[in-house]
Amino acid sequence: MNKYPIGVFISGRGSNLMSIIKASKDKNYPGVIKLVFSDNPCAKGLELAKENNIEYFTLDYNNYENKNIFENEILALIKPYKLELICLAGYMRILTKNFIDSYPDKILNIHPSLLPKYKGLNTHRRAIENKENIAGCTVHYVNQNLDDGKIILQREVKIDYGETEKTLADKVLEAEHDIYPEAIKIALMK
Repeated sequence: MNKYPIGVFISGRGSNLMSIIKASKDKNYPGVIKLVFSDNPCAKGLELAKENNIEYFTLDYNNYENKNIFENEILALIKPYKLELICLAGYMRILTKNFIDSYPDKILNIHPSLLPKYKGLNTHRRAIENKENIAGCTVHYVNQNLDDGKIILQREVKIDYGETEKTLADKVLEAEHDIYPEAIKIALMK
């Protein structure tokens, strides 16, 4: 099977990266990770890339005059890979219009809520404070608006009585690990 090249952008531990790596090892999976990029030189997820012989790059945002220069450097680094998809997996920077326009309908993000509810940060706390019964996660295409692009896949998670931010975050993360590889497959096969 001819596999499509994908890139994964991370800022931290890379647990969603690991689920994508596992899925991509299946010979029938349509994508293969060609590169991992991090804006955090100390991101634990870079170790996963190294252990799985995946090329990785890291650029420290603080070394750049502004966001445009930083992103242009990233675009120059990834261009040779002819990526079919870029998967944001805990990448904590908001991409500019210029970057998004360079990969139209080819950038995915995973968000720890059932969008359009609870865009942005502190999703679990807000869901609990609002006495929601259900939380979850969403994989969506990235557009210019925060956590707003077309939804590819969602997974619900029950909020139990006495749920804490931590216990809910753990349950939602488990669901993320299930749906992100599946959503990537859907996006690649469309």
